[in-house]
Amino acid sequence: MPDHSTPRTIPVSAPTIIPATDLGSVEVAKEGNLYLLTDPRGDIRLDGRGLGLYELDTRILSTSILRLNGTQLTLLRGPYRDDGADTIQLTNPELRRNPADKRTAATSLARRELSLTRTRRIDGVLREQVTIESYSAATEAIEIELGLGVDMADIFEVRGYRRAARGTLCPIEIHDDRITFSYDGLDGRRRTTTVALERAKIVPVDDLDAWPGATVIARWRSRLKPGRKMAIEWTVGYSSEPLRGADAAAHPSAAARPDASSATAKASRKRSAKPRPGLPFVVPTVDSDHELLDRTIIRSVADLAALRNDGPLAGEHYLAAGIPWFATLFGRDSIIAALETIAFIPSFALATLEVLARLQAKTDDPWHDAEPGKILHEMRTGEMARAGETPHDAYYGSVDSTPLWLILLGEAHAWTGDDRMLERLWPNALAALAWVDDSGDLDGDGFVEYRRRSKLGLLNQGWKDSGDAIRHTDGVPADGPIALAEVQGYVYAAKRAMARLARHRGEMELAARLDTAADVLRDRFDEAFWMPEARFYAMALDGKKRQVGTIGSNAGQALWSGIVPTARAARIAERLLEPDMFSGWGIRTFASGQPGYNPVGYHTGSIWPHDNALIAAGLKASGATDGANLLAGRLIEAAQWFPDLRLPELFCGFTRDEVGAPVAYPVACSPQAWAAAAPFYLLHTMLGLRPDATAHRLELIRPTLPDWLGKITITGLPVGGDSVDLLVHRWRGRTSAELLGRRGSIDVIIHV
Repeated sequence: MPDHSTPRTIPVSAPTIIPATDLGSVEVAKEGNLYLLTDPRGDIRLDGRGLGLYELDTRILSTSILRLNGTQLTLLRGPYRDDGADTIQLTNPELRRNPADKRTAATSLARRELSLTRTRRIDGVLREQVTIESYSAATEAIEIELGLGVDMADIFEVRGYRRAARGTLCPIEIHDDRITFSYDGLDGRRRTTTVALERAKIVPVDDLDAWPGATVIARWRSRLKPGRKMAIEWTVGYSSEPLRGADAAAHPSAAARPDASSATAKASRKRSAKPRPGLPFVVPTVDSDHELLDRTIIRSVADLAALRNDGPLAGEHYLAAGIPWFATLFGRDSIIAALETIAFIPSFALATLEVLARLQAKTDDPWHDAEPGKILHEMRTGEMARAGETPHDAYYGSVDSTPLWLILLGEAHAWTGDDRMLERLWPNALAALAWVDDSGDLDGDGFVEYRRRSKLGLLNQGWKDSGDAIRHTDGVPADGPIALAEVQGYVYAAKRAMARLARHRGEMELAARLDTAADVLRDRFDEAFWMPEARFYAMALDGKKRQVGTIGSNAGQALWSGIVPTARAARIAERLLEPDMFSGWGIRTFASGQPGYNPVGYHTGSIWPHDNALIAAGLKASGATDGANLLAGRLIEAAQWFPDLRLPELFCGFTRDEVGAPVAYPVACSPQAWAAAAPFYLLHTMLGLRPDATAHRLELIRPTLPDWLGKITITGLPVGGDSVDLLVHRWRGRTSAELLGRRGSIDVIIHV
């Protein structure tokens, strides 16, 4: 029966929020907009790893510590996922009892006499169950304790941002069957976490040193006979609603704003009533004779499924950028992940195009770095963004999301032939193109540059967006406005894509104008960015139009875009694979030996899988097939060194010969969307896939497998409304391909 009794209340003080500095040994579970970070035992502790249960940008559970008879449990096996649930296997340490303690028997409990299975599942709420089985010869007195705490920290706080003020943690309400933690935010909303549990005695924490971060303890006691089992369970749910009356008057800044996180949580809970079996998207079957590749692809599919967020509107979805820092919509990240998976999971591209078109900027807004036609960079739903402490409720400070969106539109149409989608998004495409030609070109020189307008916006607004990413050869950061090499490539590719789409629509004058503009841009790019002495492209032009002459991976993505003239392509490919750029595991963001190089720098010497996947495609297109296959092989090999064969957001740039195995970056997102998508793009590149769904045609341009891969079969590769089955195999150093089957009228043309 429902509990209608008056709850007990416990006052709470301001929480201790420890900034996350290391994500080592963090276990991740995610479904919809809820995600969980724990240690391998399943506990949430205040230890500088950012552990917690999060709903988008809010940590809704900050402490959850499980103990048996006052001691920490011994880990036997960390989380194993099966059928949407994680199980963790634990046992007891040796327990020496105090005979004077009347709660327990006088005898000790030998180690490993009890088996504990901790099971957790996310389906709109977090459900946990602990099953204890006794292998002891005697009846054992069991006390299970669960220490709980809630700080309602914003993700920016967890990352170390200091706030002038926080909202108010309300007194904790203790009912017979649940605990309620509430927080009145500065954005005018009350956020509530409810922990439902049965048969537990709930008490306040009286020793904060023994239970760091916990404010209440739930206890279950039992006497467990030999060979018997007992189970306890609890559920953690979350809600958010506007403050009303006097409470709202005290928090007026954002009380009237709708809360997307609350709406999506409700939608997620509604859907979870009838769990949908399998994946939430269709993906072809990929089989090869290389187990590591197959397992890496399986991991990528699982991670992409986990990163699929519910959008603010009913039925809307998008790929979140990464866990834990970027578990929300990022224009650039979602677009690149969609580009990487376009051949295999085109639904990602279609969903990404639609949601970003809906959020395309319509006004000039310096606080949000927004201008008409610009594509979103980042959308946050936490308290700090909603209260106006940051501009990230809808932030547009990326110079590349807009041309990348146009590239994705072209690729999506090539793979799907969806004219209705093209017609629907054409006004958005023209608005994006207008931004590229007008607001994106700050000084009218024909290059797209960036300059921060929001005082709390990003200083650097390309994908290398850390403050020290763009450096001159003396190590001094470049001053803006900055024109990045790869962004000019994106603009070039965007204009080519828009020209093809305009031609398809019969707008021949626009198509010709765009092709001419792309030709002019390619010539001007080569003239302005080429460094004759280095025989390489500058990373950027600074605000005085001086070359930022450091050697970085930017030119590799320019190669991918097609802007590099044919006469330069071989040299760029060669330079990218020289030892100061290629670590043995991948191409670094920034060449070693330069002032500012750091193999543990976020963008100043590290290795990013998505960057390498795009560069590999550029190498293949330029004729450097061996180089492309080398990158593919080393990235797939690197995956085996990371937990669960999961390629992280980035890893350190130490030389392979010096350190042997790839070195993890301490606070990398994992999983991360464009890293999870990278193996698909490596396959795309190996096979040389080029579609034209409108013409019912799929071409394989010089399919070439690396020497470590003998064959690969893809079943159900979608082209338009049809699909094909392909076999690509390698024999005596040569690669051949054949069509195994088709559904529909797709012609497959293989160019060897």
